Amino acid sequence: MAHGLNPAQHAAVETLSGPLLVLAGAGTGKTRVVTHRIANLIRHRIKPDRILAVTFTRKAAGEMQERAMALLSTGGKGKGKPKKPKVRPQISTFHALCVQVLRRHIVKLGYPPQFAICDRGDQESLARAALREIRVPEDSLRPGDLLAIISGWKSRSLRPAQAASVAASDREHLAAAGYRRYQSSLKARGMVDFDDLLLCTEELFVNHPAIRREEAGKFDHVLVDEYQDTNGSQYRIVKALAMAHRNLCVVGDDDQSIYGWRGAEVEHILRFKEDWPDAMVVRLEENYRSAGAILEYANTLIAFNKKRHDKVLRPARGAGQRPAIMQLPDETLEAERIVGDIQMQLTQPGVKANDFAILCRTNEQPRAFETELRRLKLPYILVGGQSFFDRKEVRDLLAYLKTIENPTDETALLRIINTPPRGIGNATVKQLLSEAVSRGEPMWNVLREAASGGGASGTAIGKFLRLIGELREIADRGAPIDKLVDAVVDRVQYRRDLERLYPDPMEREARTASIEELINAGAAHVKGRKAKKESEGAEPSLLREFLDDVALGGSDNRDDKEDQLQKNAIALMTLHSAKGLEFPYVYMVGMEEGILPHKRTLEMPDDSQIDEERRLCYVGVTRAQEKLTLSFALTRRKWGKPRETVPSRFLYEMTGQAENAAKARRAGTAAHAPPKKHPAAKGGRGAKGAKSKSPRR
Repeated sequence: MAHGLNPAQHAAVETLSGPLLVLAGAGTGKTRVVTHRIANLIRHRIKPDRILAVTFTRKAAGEMQERAMALLSTGGKGKGKPKKPKVRPQISTFHALCVQVLRRHIVKLGYPPQFAICDRGDQESLARAALREIRVPEDSLRPGDLLAIISGWKSRSLRPAQAASVAASDREHLAAAGYRRYQSSLKARGMVDFDDLLLCTEELFVNHPAIRREEAGKFDHVLVDEYQDTNGSQYRIVKALAMAHRNLCVVGDDDQSIYGWRGAEVEHILRFKEDWPDAMVVRLEENYRSAGAILEYANTLIAFNKKRHDKVLRPARGAGQRPAIMQLPDETLEAERIVGDIQMQLTQPGVKANDFAILCRTNEQPRAFETELRRLKLPYILVGGQSFFDRKEVRDLLAYLKTIENPTDETALLRIINTPPRGIGNATVKQLLSEAVSRGEPMWNVLREAASGGGASGTAIGKFLRLIGELREIADRGAPIDKLVDAVVDRVQYRRDLERLYPDPMEREARTASIEELINAGAAHVKGRKAKKESEGAEPSLLREFLDDVALGGSDNRDDKEDQLQKNAIALMTLHSAKGLEFPYVYMVGMEEGILPHKRTLEMPDDSQIDEERRLCYVGVTRAQEKLTLSFALTRRKWGKPRETVPSRFLYEMTGQAENAAKARRAGTAAHAPPKKHPAAKGGRGAKGAKSKSPRR
């Protein structure tokens, strides 16, 4: 194997021109191929800064960059041949790439060049205000639901006017009206949300061909990682950047396309040969992760999806243990049995807590397992919990930084104007905001006038303006980000406010630790920019860049989960969160119709959603390295009462029992179908009939 690559990997690395589709099955060395290919392009005299690689997480982008540079410094053979090039290829997330494009050109769309990227909290505030304007009560449409609908429309490149024309229900018509006001509020504040980064970039490329040519002309090669996860905007942006030179390499696996609910379209990877007829296709099928018996289950399962690229995972190691199937009376005993099994295995030499993962389909399932893990005092981490950037103290301090950088950022300004309390009450703020809206001016201008109006509120506003002015001076003098955050904490007396709000020392300590981590993030940003400047001649660190970096990082839950998994603890997570990870011992729990596949998909008229559920099951199976355990409960409580369950069709499919899989499919569909005549008619006999024969091991 050349440079440690197998023949298929070698073919992908050595194909250096034209369209290339690399179908990288689970555990087949995808990242290895991408990094070797980047290094090989550079060895073949492609200038590094003419290579663009895009992926979905900052951690993946950083790892790709470092591994490619390490290969170049050793010549790919570990013998210290050529040195790392001073100029690096551009390897980033889709959203980070779009931020760069928009910083250069967004004025063409009517936004200021120093636009702000709003976080989830900002979005919810604007969504709540939009719903209030159109007098929609929260029990009809909640802010979070409105944002989800808007995000779905944006992923399909639908602007407010188009959304109104495609709205199919009363709820969607309300959402379309809310979308108009939400988007107007964003633009009036000079802000974009995370979806706008893609949508605005696509809009620039469509409506301004000269800009599209300019941006595409920066690169001679484009590589896309996890291509099966691209949504419509990302797909069209990639096409626009690669159309002229046609040197496009996409890497992914249609069998692991599990993000359809957030706009990803598996069709992009399925029809790649139609889009690029001269494309070469390379299949990576040698799996280096899982034992053969586990792969046998995975291959048998995914073959039931008809609309896919044909490929079969082949083990590079022995057969190993056959996956176990656990049948338990109810969900409580399911949790007790599985956690007890983990406790027993932890007594074995060399076995660690972070060797184990319990994978659930829904966010509700972990409760029973958490209860049991706590009872047995086993260390665990609930992966995918609250993001660091969603914590109150972090959002408060970031709002100060946003106001320092841009005082007209009203969402940030309104968050901190009386945080900590400084005598500017809600009634005063409401009056000032109303005045700003009626005059069509930024609230910052109204504040400056109010400060000269006298009275207690005028004095308090004046002190606040002077405080922000002093902090802006510190920033303008070029203070490093960590020093600026420290100055904010000190000047606004934030620690003293924590003491007032949180008398519990442990709670206070946790929140103080969050402040310390934000300061550390500032210091790391400064260090990273210095290194980048030395290698690329980049501009000095700027507050705006730090805020962009935080905004992009704060929305990336896939990076958060990998940070959480550094602890030596049992991982408890959903199947979606498990994508990209691997563990020696994996437990897939709740393998029942209505859970996996999820009950929502059982009500769908076609099989496309079931296919995605099957891919999700496949992702779970292929996380396991040594041992896989699949469990289901014979009864599960719903609204406090035990109800009989139907074993998942996927259990039958994996174990080669297609006839029983069909019975489970019919029983599960009947059990979860909307009632036709009377609420009591829920297909109980069908459920019982299917369950009389459990999957054979």
